[in-house]
Amino acid sequence: MESKELIEKAKKQLADLTGFKEPAGIGLKKEKEGWVVTCEIIEKISIPEGMDIIGTYDIHLGAKGNLTGYEKTAMRKRMNAEEFEKKEE
Repeated sequence: MESKELIEKAKKQLADLTGFKEPAGIGLKKEKEGWVVTCEIIEKISIPEGMDIIGTYDIHLGAKGNLTGYEKTAMRKRMNAEEFEKKEE
């Protein structure tokens, strides 16, 4: 399965499970028994837009792309981009 397919499959499964719309794939990592796709999703739309609440999720997929689990790993306001940058360091 190609990277793009894995990410699209994870995004669809996350949307189906959470009820939130339009997750964005921001990471893909190979593990021993499959893959971890990291997605961000807007959980609460606010005005102004910078106050939107964004959740970060790790979606675990088996070797064939089947969902094996998911977990919310972070939450931030859209305007707090430095929180995401710190995680990457």
